[in-house]
Amino acid sequence: MEKAGFTPVPIEIIRQSLPKHQIAARRVELRVERGTLEKRRWRGVAADEREFGFDLERPMHDGAAFFESPEAVYVLVQLPEPVIEINITEADAPRAALLGWLMGNLHFPIQVTPTVIRIADDPAVHQALKREHIRYRETIEVFHPLRGGHHHH
Repeated sequence: MEKAGFTPVPIEIIRQSLPKHQIAARRVELRVERGTLEKRRWRGVAADEREFGFDLERPMHDGAAFFESPEAVYVLVQLPEPVIEINITEADAPRAALLGWLMGNLHFPIQVTPTVIRIADDPAVHQALKREHIRYRETIEVFHPLRGGHHHH
């Protein structure tokens, strides 16, 4: 039953990201957790309270434009999350290799940048790093783990 004077706004169903969009358009963010971005089907509400349903062939990524109206372009913005960071330099190649081996054996996703390796924050990661005497810091960052190397047993 509809309330008097209330007109329901249809939910936009999104099937893929926009190949092109207006750069100068007002940008409206739909902020979302990394785990949700990894899904093909989900719902979200943008900053202007417009609701969207996502029914995707493949998951979208942080920064993807997914809808355009005459007034705005809608963009996915991944939320920061707790991560562990380990500083790395070129001189740290053996330590970086050890980290890759350790995290690969634990099946944890990692993000590699020129200066740090980020790992999802988890007690098993803390334990492994402490056991190997690898210094790290806990922080909150947007986490973009490497893709393609995952396998499941």
